[in-house]
Amino acid sequence: MGRMNKFDVIIAGAGSIGVPTAMVLGEMKVRTLVLDMNPSPGQGENKHAIGGIRATHSNPAKIETCLRSLEIFSTWEDLHGDDIEWLEGGYLFPVYREYEEKSLKKILPTQKNHRLNIDYVKPERIQEIVPGINPKGLRGGTFSPNDGSASPLLAINAFYRHAVRLGVKFRFKEKIISIQTENGRTKGVQTDVATYQAPVIIDSAGPFSQALCRTAGVDIPMMPDSHEGAITEPVQPFFSTMVVDLRPGPGSSNCYFYQNRHGQVIFCLTPNPLIVGLDKGETSAFLPQIGALMIRMIPRLRHIRVRRVWRGLYPMTPDGSPIVGWNRNLEGLFHATGMCGQGFMLGPGVAEVIARTLTSQNRGTDEMILETFSPDRDFQRPEALK
Repeated sequence: MGRMNKFDVIIAGAGSIGVPTAMVLGEMKVRTLVLDMNPSPGQGENKHAIGGIRATHSNPAKIETCLRSLEIFSTWEDLHGDDIEWLEGGYLFPVYREYEEKSLKKILPTQKNHRLNIDYVKPERIQEIVPGINPKGLRGGTFSPNDGSASPLLAINAFYRHAVRLGVKFRFKEKIISIQTENGRTKGVQTDVATYQAPVIIDSAGPFSQALCRTAGVDIPMMPDSHEGAITEPVQPFFSTMVVDLRPGPGSSNCYFYQNRHGQVIFCLTPNPLIVGLDKGETSAFLPQIGALMIRMIPRLRHIRVRRVWRGLYPMTPDGSPIVGWNRNLEGLFHATGMCGQGFMLGPGVAEVIARTLTSQNRGTDEMILETFSPDRDFQRPEALK
């Protein structure tokens, strides 16, 4: 095998985790190859993300990871010149029930302890943030103004171009058939086109991670489920924050939506029960379902027209947190998957942790993040605010 097919690291998947990880490894001069079965970056689940980026979590590891992601997204255009449609609109969790009020107030000390700029605000403040929000029964809510949004496809292509400039190699339209092993460690991958060698394989294949790992005799606790999203026509901007309604509705656990820089409202919901599997076909039930929930909160949205609907996959773990770390049974296999629908917001921050771990340069909160996201953790303690 020639040198052209030998690398230090092979990354499976050019998505929300794989591309920023490749970029950081490129900065560290690590000879890196990224393989993806799609024709270009972000054509798997990245393009199905609605673009929200928040450090407003209850899990300290997610808070710390996403604070770094926010720093990268918010400064990207100034540092690198690419407009990724960053918008610092914040995240708002309006409260209409005592249950949500108690739950959100309970996690505020943890959030503040990890440097998150967040407060529980009064109903009057919420009405200023989202003009026209339904005031009936509004008890207040939490608002984190430094959270925001960006275009998933513009961002991932900006990261991709930067990675290429740094010498990272990408091979598109190549499907990994199997992870190759020898004497208890990884030695490369076999695709439908060629064989590549590397001592380290990063699994960032998202919903396809479980099938990929099984080719090497490894099983991980992850199962994909499907979620629908949509985008409206552009209208005069009147709110920019991501509004998260934690109240359940018929067939849903919650819904969330925001208005982007073009004035379009982008929205999604969490099905209940979850729709497990790889089905990405849109349904006729989604729009009436989420439309009722959004109009319940902001009645003035009732006349806005929807332009497009899509359905994507969330690679879910039992506790709602990612799987990031070395596999203890197969040397050289590094997991970076199971982002539970939060890969876009976690991607840049977790990429730096991954790259520092691979190059033995861990620092700061890396150890805490890796312990929390460990493939060997107890998966029976779900996060309070997924």
